[in-house]
Amino acid sequence: MRKQSMVSISALIAGLAFSVAGMAQGPVSVPAPEGWKQCPRCQNNKDRADAKAKYKVEGHASNPRDLSGVWGYNGIPATFRNPPPLTEWGKQRHAETLGDKNAAGEFLHNKDTYNGTGAPVNCDPAGWPRLHVDSYGFEFVTLPDRVLQFFEITHTWRTIWTDGRKLPENPPEPRWMGWSVGRWEGDTFVVESNGFEERSWLGESQPDGGWTHSEELKVVERWRRVDYGTIEAQVTIIDPKTYTQPWVTPAAKIPLVPGTELGEYMCVPSDFSDFNNRVFRPTAGSNRK
Repeated sequence: MRKQSMVSISALIAGLAFSVAGMAQGPVSVPAPEGWKQCPRCQNNKDRADAKAKYKVEGHASNPRDLSGVWGYNGIPATFRNPPPLTEWGKQRHAETLGDKNAAGEFLHNKDTYNGTGAPVNCDPAGWPRLHVDSYGFEFVTLPDRVLQFFEITHTWRTIWTDGRKLPENPPEPRWMGWSVGRWEGDTFVVESNGFEERSWLGESQPDGGWTHSEELKVVERWRRVDYGTIEAQVTIIDPKTYTQPWVTPAAKIPLVPGTELGEYMCVPSDFSDFNNRVFRPTAGSNRK
């Protein structure tokens, strides 16, 4: 576990220096042990093309109500890019996410303790719907009374209840993933969630801060398998305390990633304590623990 996490930290540092070269060469293929499958982000473009041909994705018959499979490999960063106008309360909350400024008065970073963009990484959970943005691949598993959605990044899951229960009007406690129920409307799987932990962000408002939410947040998702190799997802944010109107995101088409299985990509506090002391705090002019 520690080896993987330290490799991840090293990769983060190296990525700052070699991102341009990496973009030119394309991602590196990371083979799986014999009898295992690659993780979604372990494939390069050739691996994906080969797997698509091997599993005959094109023209494959599909059941629109079958959500099974591993989907995507690099998140959906464009999900929360164009929010509706903020309320006064929302503006105040957004201002609290802003980091330091340079001499020209431009924001250098934000106070994201999940990603550590401009703050020490403390492994706060990403929560939902931020995992929709940052996912390194996810998988739906359908059971008789619930649908489980597993994520590679942070190696976590959420439970969507499909047994007919209603959302609690007053959730007894906030949850990072929210309280979620789902139902089918034709061939569209509709998920409704509330009761979110207020410390989570919807996503980064790059480069200057984060899109926050209040305890009034309700999230509505619409999932539709448009063909065997594609699932479409649209997220609607309803939070009148933060946003002046519902925030309907663009419908994103997410590819099936055949021949893969979710790996483990975790935030380990003890490892990131090392990172904070060796990398973040020296650059921030502080060596406090």
